[in-house]
Amino acid sequence: MTKRLFDIFFSLTGLLILLIPFLIISLIIALDSRGGVFYKQVRVGKNGADFKLLKFRSMRTGADKSGLLTVGGRDNRITKVGYFIRKYKIDELPQLINVLKGDMSLVGPRPEVRKYVDMYTPVQLKVLEAKPGITDYASIEYSSENELLGKAADPEQLYIDEIMPAKLKLNLKYIEEQGIKTDFKIIFRTIGKILK
Repeated sequence: MTKRLFDIFFSLTGLLILLIPFLIISLIIALDSRGGVFYKQVRVGKNGADFKLLKFRSMRTGADKSGLLTVGGRDNRITKVGYFIRKYKIDELPQLINVLKGDMSLVGPRPEVRKYVDMYTPVQLKVLEAKPGITDYASIEYSSENELLGKAADPEQLYIDEIMPAKLKLNLKYIEEQGIKTDFKIIFRTIGKILK
């Protein structure tokens, strides 16, 4: 099975299974705070092409105007429902639509916003050779990234100087190892991390 067929099969299956939960989550989000159910953000995909990444909205409308990074477990821009869906990565599930459309893969380097991609070194830009994914090695290793940023005096500087380079190193590791076997390993490790 090729990676694209793998992505189509599992994203379509996931969307069909999650149809009713999606509707329930959408209703809860709509009742919890003003704004749309989905949050769309322009991210950089394969070969540097922009695309709109989908998430369930977990923050107040317009919250990204005060900063692109989410800081700490209790960022006051996050809604009540938002805390829950972010904790269990439920907010990421609409990206199955991105996978079905072909913008993303189930597994691959997490897509970044243009602001930070413009800071990549020539070596780091190699991560753009792969289609971005919902999960990767870096997502597992830095599952508590928000808490790390929340403790920093200058969260963005910490992200640029330490976290982003470390995550890109893991992304480059994925580029070297990518394949269906690696993808399954990362998916199972991701599920295990969420369940913990």
